[in-house]
Amino acid sequence: MNHPTNAADRLSRRQLIRLMGLGGLSLPILGRASAASGAAASSAKTKPATVLVPLNRFPRMVHDYFIRQLRDIEHAANARRGRVLTKEAAEAYGRDVRAKIQESFGPWPEKTPLNAKVTGVIECDGYRIEKVIFESRPQFYVTANLYLPKLPDRRPAVIGTCGHSDNGKAHPAYQSFSQGLARLGYVVLIFDPIGQGERSQYVAPDGSERMRVGSTQHIRLGKQQLLAGEFFGSWRAWDGIRAIDYLLTRPEVDPAHVGVTGNSGGGTMTTWLCGLERRVTMAAPGCFVTTFRRNLENEVGADDEQYPPRILALGLDESDFFAAFAPNPVILLGQAKDNFDQRGLAEAFRRVQALYRSLGSEKNAALLINDDYHGYSQPLREAMYTFFNRVTNSSQETKEPDLKLEDDKTLWCTPNGQVAGLGSRPVWSFTREIAEKFRTTRPKLSGAALQRAIGAALRLPPRTGRPEFRILPAMNSRRYPKKYANSFAVETEPDIFAIVYQLSDEVVMSQPYRSTRPALLYVAHQSTDAELREEPLVQEILQAEPGSAVFGCDVRGVGDSQPNTFVPGLGGDYCYTMHSVMLDYPYVGQKTHDLLRVIERLAQWGHQDVHLIAKGWGTVPATFAALLSKNVTRVTLKHSLTSFAEIVESEESKWPVSVFVPGGIKTFDLPECYEVLAAKRLRRIASWDAQARVRGGIE
Repeated sequence: MNHPTNAADRLSRRQLIRLMGLGGLSLPILGRASAASGAAASSAKTKPATVLVPLNRFPRMVHDYFIRQLRDIEHAANARRGRVLTKEAAEAYGRDVRAKIQESFGPWPEKTPLNAKVTGVIECDGYRIEKVIFESRPQFYVTANLYLPKLPDRRPAVIGTCGHSDNGKAHPAYQSFSQGLARLGYVVLIFDPIGQGERSQYVAPDGSERMRVGSTQHIRLGKQQLLAGEFFGSWRAWDGIRAIDYLLTRPEVDPAHVGVTGNSGGGTMTTWLCGLERRVTMAAPGCFVTTFRRNLENEVGADDEQYPPRILALGLDESDFFAAFAPNPVILLGQAKDNFDQRGLAEAFRRVQALYRSLGSEKNAALLINDDYHGYSQPLREAMYTFFNRVTNSSQETKEPDLKLEDDKTLWCTPNGQVAGLGSRPVWSFTREIAEKFRTTRPKLSGAALQRAIGAALRLPPRTGRPEFRILPAMNSRRYPKKYANSFAVETEPDIFAIVYQLSDEVVMSQPYRSTRPALLYVAHQSTDAELREEPLVQEILQAEPGSAVFGCDVRGVGDSQPNTFVPGLGGDYCYTMHSVMLDYPYVGQKTHDLLRVIERLAQWGHQDVHLIAKGWGTVPATFAALLSKNVTRVTLKHSLTSFAEIVESEESKWPVSVFVPGGIKTFDLPECYEVLAAKRLRRIASWDAQARVRGGIE
């Protein structure tokens, strides 16, 4: 996925604050600093206005945490690769990698009839284009153009995979390599990706788009699938596998030479297919290959299909997909001015080259980095032609012939440019079906069984010893319900801190005073700092329980540690969630772990009885923590999610992916948690549905 690099330079201060994750909060315009609250707060309204800037004291904490994780994994993986020095070791490494890649992407569905049909033919000079529709799954239509040279005998073939173009296979760069290969004597099948070209997944009855095609649809579909235990990249790759199935039914194709190529998102699919499909004999991925670490360090975001589940936990990197492909010929294509780091591409190639050398096939691995920007430019295409011609022993000219591109409509396989008009099922309807199946067939859990299921789904690490904490400077004048706010950074994992606020009528210059009073612990929706001042629920509970010690908490990635990273449009919340998926340590599990450690720290300060209060996005980790902690004796949730199933069964959702439990609905859902928490006097106020609309009053 290619993103602009200078967009932030054009953003206003308020826009930047929104991008930091506080867009849903009003920024209070307050009087100048005052040491008091209550009546003083009221009088301050007449003073000269100043903007109270949101606190954000740990903006790089989450990003640096993930970088450390990826560096450690890369270091260990490089050491393992360094021990692969013989042909036998290289072959064993390839088998191991293939098994792990399949573990990440699989299992595959049953291969069902393709029901392929040709809906039209375009006669061209030296080749023809057949308009093909096939079903990669029952009633799931794939639109493709088949470029057939007008030459005798069976011909080498290539699967074309598209990048993030709105018009899919009709994009000029993708038409160009398809036509260029056809003019050089190759059969080419290029197909529209899900959510692009003729395969939009959100089409209104009048045929108009209900959601922007490309990345927007990919991320939306992938987020929904995450809860159901599906991976959008597997759906994309399965289309490619079935495209090969169709290609090999054609009598014009020589099955001994089946290549795959694509750029950007198509480079992603080319890479994944190298690790998944043994029938592919040569490959040329463009403008994608680097290392996961370089992408993270450089804050390069990606679509959902570019984050394979558990791939980092399995110790793999992008280069390993070519280790699985070895010793088949592959050329890695890149651009020096690309946002995908060419240092990572060079590192990936060195790994591939070393493995191929151990196999005695070093000549089968090649690299070209052109001095241009992101895109499948003519120099890259000609390098691909040259490489494929060498592999197939073709004597054809490798300079790109003159091209004559077609307009989008000419290449349509469907009458009106969308498979939805033919009754193709959208991806979200399959995901809804999966969710309904789990909801109706899984056993209902409670008690210890539910706790075990939650702990397993969240991948919670062991909690041992007393969590360390830092004492942060005391604050006043921020209009909290009490005069002072003492704050502490509780270390829940090495260099990860949950920020704890203690509201008090007296300043605390050291650690909190030990007390056996019950504690109120507020878990923020987006920012404890803002919500302690603005949320009416806080005031209500303070009045109802005046004798309690009052705390608030920002778990990682919220408020005080809201990352100031990643480009507009994606944001850290999504990107860190997806890296957590690759690490097999769900982001919501990390947030729950933070909260459990804070509750333990409160108990060590003497507060054995905790009333846990949470709002919005904070209600999900709070729900899990309340179930797992014996110290939580009462629970209040405002704007809690009705159910995960509702998100999966809805076409759209307003909830962030950071609170999703990967595959969670296979074993449990939130209503079961709420039933168990009734024993802890659970109070739910104005619950939110999948679209973050209020559903009901007080429960």
